[in-house]
Amino acid sequence: MIKKERQIPPKIEKLEALLRRLPPTHSKKEMLSEELAKAYAGFRGEKSLDYFFDFLPSEKYFILHDLRIPDSENRYFQLDTLIISACFILIIEVKNISGTLTFDRTFHQLIRELDGNEEAFPDPFLQTSRQESQLKNLLKKYKYPSIPVLSLIVISKPSTIIKTTSHFKETSQKVIHAASLPAKLNNLASVYKKEILTKRDLNKIIQLLVKQHSPTYPDVLQKFHIQPSEIITGVHCPICSTLPLHRQRGTWSCPVCKSNIENAHVYALKDFYLLISPIISNKQLREFLQLPSISISTKILVSLNLQHSGNYKNRQYELSLSKLNEIIKAHSAKL
Repeated sequence: MIKKERQIPPKIEKLEALLRRLPPTHSKKEMLSEELAKAYAGFRGEKSLDYFFDFLPSEKYFILHDLRIPDSENRYFQLDTLIISACFILIIEVKNISGTLTFDRTFHQLIRELDGNEEAFPDPFLQTSRQESQLKNLLKKYKYPSIPVLSLIVISKPSTIIKTTSHFKETSQKVIHAASLPAKLNNLASVYKKEILTKRDLNKIIQLLVKQHSPTYPDVLQKFHIQPSEIITGVHCPICSTLPLHRQRGTWSCPVCKSNIENAHVYALKDFYLLISPIISNKQLREFLQLPSISISTKILVSLNLQHSGNYKNRQYELSLSKLNEIIKAHSAKL
């Protein structure tokens, strides 16, 4: 049973918003496109495992995706997928890498060979070992029963060839292709038979991890040294991405696809949230949406019913990502 759904990572949404709002000739667009492609590849790799999770008995395994939680020392660690049962807990680290992968256990590196070129990646064994230790310490901190915490390195691409430089038995036990996941879970269940966690323990651990989850929201402008002044303002078309749209008689008109979109400004405000700030003033909204008057911007703010602080002149509004996404979801269903 899935207890925490997988969602599109904030990094992907931020990069998409940034690429949408940079001039076509911007010097960093190609680099940002490559960064977005890598992020999407990782996300697709994780999502490709969903098919195999469907084969697991929902009453026995509880699945949490995309966790970022603090350990006992308040250092954050990230887990692609966590499977919790009464007998053991399993960390799944997904690698969506094509080519031939060689796990070099001597020098602690992962070597990828593709099209005659070699590339080194960090050792996922070190990564999963650290994750196991951090999760164990976290459970110990909250005084939960000691339970085996295991890990698997799952290669999502079926065409990827797996090799090792030595005869470490651990490599063959911990590195699998995605299609082997259900069989591997059955094997682990035959080894770890003792029920350690009660239903109450399971529920409390799941609630703890979901509550402790703290997604990271990278500042992509700062990371890629892009100034806010380089961002193209205006409302973009959610259908064809044309920017900016024109506001006519309470709706937004696209000059390219000729669509009339009532709530197109909500998509633009989400871009503002992702790229600039979760706090916005009437003036900032007016400038970012390229509105002709304060009365229109005020009307939009009132319609969104946002939390705010400060007096009328200096009022600041809190953009709610969940509220913006709700409006976008409802609006997208009508497009």
